[in-house]
Amino acid sequence: MSFETAQRMQAFETLVFSELAKRKKDKIARGEDVIDLSIGSPDLPPAPEVIACLTRNIQDPAQYGYTLTGTDEFLEAVAVYYRKRFGVALDPQTEVMMTMGSQDGLVHLPMVFANPGDIILVPDPGYTAYETGVHMAEAALYPLPLKKENGFLPDLEAIPQEVAKRAKMMILNFPGNPVPALASRTFFEQVVQFAKQYNILVVHDFAYSELVFGGQKATSFLEVEGAKEVGVEFNSLSKSFNMAGCRIGYLVGNPEVLAAFGRLKSNLDYGVFLPIQKAAALALREGRELLARNVKAYEARRDALVKGLAEAGWDIDPPQATMFAWAELPEGWTSRAFAYGLLEHAGVVVTPGDAFGKHGEGFVRIALVQSESRLSEAARRIGDFLRVYDKMKTEQTY
Repeated sequence: MSFETAQRMQAFETLVFSELAKRKKDKIARGEDVIDLSIGSPDLPPAPEVIACLTRNIQDPAQYGYTLTGTDEFLEAVAVYYRKRFGVALDPQTEVMMTMGSQDGLVHLPMVFANPGDIILVPDPGYTAYETGVHMAEAALYPLPLKKENGFLPDLEAIPQEVAKRAKMMILNFPGNPVPALASRTFFEQVVQFAKQYNILVVHDFAYSELVFGGQKATSFLEVEGAKEVGVEFNSLSKSFNMAGCRIGYLVGNPEVLAAFGRLKSNLDYGVFLPIQKAAALALREGRELLARNVKAYEARRDALVKGLAEAGWDIDPPQATMFAWAELPEGWTSRAFAYGLLEHAGVVVTPGDAFGKHGEGFVRIALVQSESRLSEAARRIGDFLRVYDKMKTEQTY
């Protein structure tokens, strides 16, 4: 017996990711060494104090009940963290909401505010969950090109007025995935003005807020005057605190938006395991040392990759933030030809830029999720690949 899937499932094809996974699996099965730099999954551990807190609370039988909206301890920890880190005042009861990681919210929030056919403005290239959320809401996606000549910031003035009038939401992501760019306070001020002019809900994905290099600090959208009137911000403990598998994040900002989203969430799930909430609250309160170690580790990895690629003859822009490099390919390569060829001939897995939108063509995303020595080895292999296969630049070759 076979079952036909719904038409909406056509939007969830993952041909590029599936193909890379299959080719990687085949090479490993043949005993070949593969360096996987394709997935942004932290390989560093949480702080020992966080693990100890989780371990201790798992032993308590009282911690095994439902928690629908997040514990007061966790919500208060988020509010204190935002006040100390970004100077943003939040009411923990009305302006902070727990989520099962930020992806949970990013995928489901459009269902609350967009009707079928409404426009949602989405960065291109952008995190694939944004497109998933648009399709779940049966809305229409309008891409916001992120171009190098614009500092990878969307050009708000280039959005046609008829599109802006139909738009219900705008999703932004700085520092971003796959593009590790930073946004300034001035840019966010322009976003607030644009959102007020067209009555658009701004959704800022701030999951990489703490992974910023060179002594810089990422700007929270909510730092800008008027931002809370027009928008919300998702954040997570997955990347900054190395708690990806715990699936805990939060939504902060406009209380009306949080209340509406809460109505949907109450029909979807029953919250996050209580010991995880306790561990997350501890991390937010006392995690400054871990955050500093993380930044130092990723910055060293970035430097190892950039240096190794430069020695191999490929100069890329050093990322300012996140755990990714967004590398512009040498002239003549398509994103998929490079990614498939690199895996086949060098045993290095990167993600083709067009997997994140058509404006990602000509780039690949390289995740800094291996040790410095492995990243240096990957750079050496990439250099060898470019020297040997430089003339074989069509996707069909591979």
